[in-house]
Amino acid sequence: MKEVSVEEKLRALYDLQLIDSRIDEIRSVRGELPLEVEDLENEVAGLKTRISNMEQEIANLETDINNKKLVIDEAKSLTKKYEEQQKKVRNNREFDSLSKEIEYQALETELAEKRINEFKAKIAQKNEIINNTKEKLAKQESHLAHKKAELDAILKETEKDEKLLLEKSEEFSKVIDEHLLTAYKRIRSKVKNGLAVVALERGASGGSYFTIPPQVQLDIANRKKITIDEHSGRILVDPALAAEEKEKIDKIMA
Repeated sequence: MKEVSVEEKLRALYDLQLIDSRIDEIRSVRGELPLEVEDLENEVAGLKTRISNMEQEIANLETDINNKKLVIDEAKSLTKKYEEQQKKVRNNREFDSLSKEIEYQALETELAEKRINEFKAKIAQKNEIINNTKEKLAKQESHLAHKKAELDAILKETEKDEKLLLEKSEEFSKVIDEHLLTAYKRIRSKVKNGLAVVALERGASGGSYFTIPPQVQLDIANRKKITIDEHSGRILVDPALAAEEKEKIDKIMA
């Protein structure tokens, strides 16, 4: 297998940085939109679940009302039976016993009616919540449709470029050994603007005010070793190499 020189590694790293920076630019155009869409989708799903749960609770309350109506029907039927029996009793003891049964059924009816009214009040309350939730849902669905259309328009505009850039990012990543690629990704995740590889600018690391010592500048220009800026933690390349690779990537992406 062909040995890759330090210069080739530096070029591949800078190429990868240029590609990844372009991907970052495309994604920054989208800004918070993907997160906004995701949040709205979660909110809409939550509101739908709330409505569905409330409707199920109403269905359960309606079942409870029907059960209480059956209790009332049963009480009326028993009351009628006991009243008929009272007409045929032979003594006061039997009459009193049946009177107590009739009284008990009246209480059962009264309690069932009270429960029915409570269930109806709960249903009315839940229907009000459902109506308010449906209003909110309609607003958020409209808001979501608008945000999705906005995001889709941006994605449509940038997806071709992003697809090509992602392919190129993978392609250049394969040239770099795993250890160096891991270091690049680690630096990129920690530094501002995702710039892990920068060119020297007026004797300092790009975007930094700390001057690089002349000997280190010479080492960078010789391209014989990977140099890390001790202040920013970034990998440094010389301006000539950076200019050449930028021109190369611009041509690829043109």
